[in-house]
Amino acid sequence: MTNTTMKIKKGDQVVVIAGKDKGKKGEVLKSIPTERRVVVQGVNVAKKHTKPTQFSAGSIESKELSIHVSNVALVDPKKGTATRVGYKQLKDGKKVRVAKASGEQLTK
Repeated sequence: MTNTTMKIKKGDQVVVIAGKDKGKKGEVLKSIPTERRVVVQGVNVAKKHTKPTQFSAGSIESKELSIHVSNVALVDPKKGTATRVGYKQLKDGKKVRVAKASGEQLTK
């Protein structure tokens, strides 16, 4: 994959549109552009069992795993629903992301 730019960035509010967690909303904790995946808070959670060691007790920890970027969509800041992402050039020459559904500028 030569083009690794993604329209969804760390800190964005997204909604899952496909998979076992469909409909869940959360914040993007990590973006992995080379694999086209994102880690979303509270989505695709797996349990990890750790053995007890000399320094810590054994436990079961919950960890968010990555999901493919095609399975999430940005949340429209105006309506709160899923929307696509577009780009717009401002008068001062700055390029910003906008929500396709409402035309609202996405803050980052």
